[in-house]
Amino acid sequence: MGIGEKIKEIETEMARTQKNKATEFHLGLLKARLAKLRAQLIEPSGKGGKPGDGFDVQKFGNARVAMIGFPSVGKSTLLNALTETKSEVNAMEFTTLTCIPGVIQYNDAKIQLLDLPGIIEGAADGRGKGRQVIAVARSSDLLLMVLEAGKGEEQRRKLTKEMEKMGIRLNKSKPRIDITIQKTGGVKFNSTIAMTHLNEKVVRSILHEYKIHNADILCREDATVDDLIDVIEGNIKYLKCVYVYNKIDTISIEDIDELARRPNSAVISCEMKLNFDYLLDRIWEELSLIRVYTKKKNQGPDFNEPLILTSGRNGCTVRSCCEQIHRDLVKDFNYAVVWGRSCKFNPQRVGLNHILADEDVIQIYKSSSKKK
Repeated sequence: MGIGEKIKEIETEMARTQKNKATEFHLGLLKARLAKLRAQLIEPSGKGGKPGDGFDVQKFGNARVAMIGFPSVGKSTLLNALTETKSEVNAMEFTTLTCIPGVIQYNDAKIQLLDLPGIIEGAADGRGKGRQVIAVARSSDLLLMVLEAGKGEEQRRKLTKEMEKMGIRLNKSKPRIDITIQKTGGVKFNSTIAMTHLNEKVVRSILHEYKIHNADILCREDATVDDLIDVIEGNIKYLKCVYVYNKIDTISIEDIDELARRPNSAVISCEMKLNFDYLLDRIWEELSLIRVYTKKKNQGPDFNEPLILTSGRNGCTVRSCCEQIHRDLVKDFNYAVVWGRSCKFNPQRVGLNHILADEDVIQIYKSSSKKK
């Protein structure tokens, strides 16, 4: 029996099992077994895909954004509108068959934008090159889920389900569960708050499924069985996602207003080129990108070529700034003087751990002993 058949068998058993206090132990075991099988799909053993299949795109720029969605929702049109890349646009489905990269030039930053082939139901199980598409999405800093405004809720639900099957959690943070493996002592379960989903019996059974018999578990939030399994698996990717509702010119103004007020959402029309400015602002905000201008002694700041930092990659500290200028600058670092919103007063003398803000100006001083 193959992995896909085993997954389907467990999903069928879970669907026909009633959810109540008496069955939560059994459901927890089934979820653990299902997660183990899905992990084999995410990281299959043996050789990977063939080279040159169109999905190996080198990272470029200050951040990577991937567009996912069903066929013919406007991903290629949006890529053409936001970048100088020309991706083929057609009313027919599956016009885009490979990963097509483009570059967004915004606020002096270069943001790589990937146009991925349309996803269909069953993508996580390998249909329509779904695994390759989702694998590229896992390597991104931000997802744009492009949806058709008239069918947005249904498409969003189906796509989120496919993402979760492949170990991607959208707009969620990693569960605050600490697991410390021990050599002896059995399983010890503790929590800092009242738990409504987990108890020691369920935790023991799930750990036993993963052949973990000695461990200390500390929950700092009211976690679920799924949260515990995610932490044990350790291969889950937590990504920010903006839900982009395209073709708003086909729905009423009341529906547009309702979609626009939803969290993590943006409404646009590629056909009429509406609201692109707001979408770019949201991308910048979600990526947590900042611009830092450097200044030499007795000279003005260089406002032409700022350093672009992001908390998602190397952080937004003075240390990150030094490492981006030169890898050895941290060794020679003495202190820095900063002007801007990150300071309590201007200018402020700071150290390597000072967190910078957008459009700060920095002047770095090397140690005098190193100069000699």
